[in-house]
Amino acid sequence: MNPDPQALAPGLYFVATPIGAARDITLRALDILRAADVIAAEDTRSLRKLMEIHGVPLGGRRIVAYHDHSDAAARERLVAAVRDGQSVAYASEAGMPLVADPGFQLGRAVAAAGGSVSVAPGASAPLAALAISGLPSDAFLFAGFLPSAAGARRARLAELAQVPATLIFFESPKRVATMLADAAEVLGAGREAALCREITKKFEQVLRAPLGDLAASLRETPVKGEIVVLIGRGGSAKIRESDVEEDLRTALAEMSMRDAADLVARAHDLPRREVYQLALKLGKGG
Repeated sequence: MNPDPQALAPGLYFVATPIGAARDITLRALDILRAADVIAAEDTRSLRKLMEIHGVPLGGRRIVAYHDHSDAAARERLVAAVRDGQSVAYASEAGMPLVADPGFQLGRAVAAAGGSVSVAPGASAPLAALAISGLPSDAFLFAGFLPSAAGARRARLAELAQVPATLIFFESPKRVATMLADAAEVLGAGREAALCREITKKFEQVLRAPLGDLAASLRETPVKGEIVVLIGRGGSAKIRESDVEEDLRTALAEMSMRDAADLVARAHDLPRREVYQLALKLGKGG
């Protein structure tokens, strides 16, 4: 039975939980955990402990397990609860649900069934690490965990090499030294990087150095704990004028000179005036 007199509207509520310090949970998240008809969690023990710390009673409810090894039947039971007019709160083990946790399929299933999906946002390890890394934050890509096999890991890094953004990864302490060595080889030893460890916890640490130096330091001094690795964007690849001309000719065939210049300048990250002058030259030449 719902222990809070002010019941939630029917639907699924994703609840962010702290990544370390228990006080990082939001007041709204606690309200939802108090009021929800059904509570589900990636890790039932950690959520029960968090609720005890903040004085949130279960009130006769039990915490339903929903994790990577849960089957479709477990997901359908939660979807059915929403369909029956109940409020369901789902919390990942730490951080924002759906960020490297099984909440994606649950949210998708509830939405497909016509149910409401909402969120009580809060702590997120990738964003927290980005904030303290010292690396550019205007554009970033969270790439999760890299493959454990060396060949597949290097191939994935090669795919990400030209992404014009700070790259963010989760990694285990057992593999992080090897991962950094591969990243230095594939992406370049001089790229800026940071390793953020145990964010918001007692032994929080941030190591900032070029990739090659960071990889070398971890070979000598291994680290433990929850780890986020961030890698700065690489230098832009040299743009060939012939490629710009080809793109301009294609664009000019379908749009005005001004619009074509705007499009191609954005695509190649070039000054608009420079591209417009080239468009004029091409226009005069037919």
